[in-house]
Amino acid sequence: MTAIAQTELTSFPLVARGKVRDIYDLNQYLLIVATDRLSAFDVVFNEPIPRKGEVLTGVSAYWFHETQAILPNHLVSTDVNTIPGLTAAERQILQGRSMIVKKGEVVPVECIVRNYLTGSGWKEYHKSGTVNGIKLPTGLQDSSKLPELLFTPTTKAAVGEHDEAITYAQLVNQVGSDLAAQLKESSLKLFSFAAAQAEASGIILADTKFEFAFIDGVLNVVDEIFTPDSSRFWPMDQYQVGVSQPSFDKQYVRDYLESVNWDKNPPAPALPEDIIAKTSEKYLEAYQRITGQSL
Repeated sequence: MTAIAQTELTSFPLVARGKVRDIYDLNQYLLIVATDRLSAFDVVFNEPIPRKGEVLTGVSAYWFHETQAILPNHLVSTDVNTIPGLTAAERQILQGRSMIVKKGEVVPVECIVRNYLTGSGWKEYHKSGTVNGIKLPTGLQDSSKLPELLFTPTTKAAVGEHDEAITYAQLVNQVGSDLAAQLKESSLKLFSFAAAQAEASGIILADTKFEFAFIDGVLNVVDEIFTPDSSRFWPMDQYQVGVSQPSFDKQYVRDYLESVNWDKNPPAPALPEDIIAKTSEKYLEAYQRITGQSL
């Protein structure tokens, strides 16, 4: 199957081209197209991952439906046949990888919830005993379950730039105490719900990243939710403290990149074909494990 690295719609203006998504203006709504582009360590790679965008869209649609009673979201439809003015070729490209969403005022931070000590959190803890400046008990290991869920916001970086961790006090300074509290409470509620549901399917939700926006004055969760790009999912039956976990997300490609000693700055190194194929398999497995259905 042909991977889609970029879209070029003729009927609607391009609003933004993010690390993975192309966003178009449909007048009343926005069209978010999840391409097969791969972003790791905030750098976009030249090689797309086949079907990745379909997985991101399908998983997001699944979780937006599951969590709508906890917090509203921006999803209107995933049916591109409802969009007038597309050519047949465009409709074919967009099928399965597109979300029609409501417009909103995006909150300019990313809200991360951590359930286990891994990734950048483990690296910080290993150096200083903290995560985002939050002091943690001594003796924790790589992939240890945290004593409680941690809310660790970051800046929302532009393409090619790195997100920067901020403390809760810095978040309050940026958005105000009321909104900061609302972001934290919403993030923890959403995470707790999904973690329990994932656990029932034999999956550990180690951490995730949320984005929020105000739509008609109401806070909504937007962009993507609990996808293999925004979250770490681990098979529960293979979980082992003290080592990096096998996972249903792009950790597979992150581990490869760590092994080649890349400095995590552009340009991105070329990905071998076997890494591309295996990463595509991981994304498709994630969809099946999370939703219980095959893509």
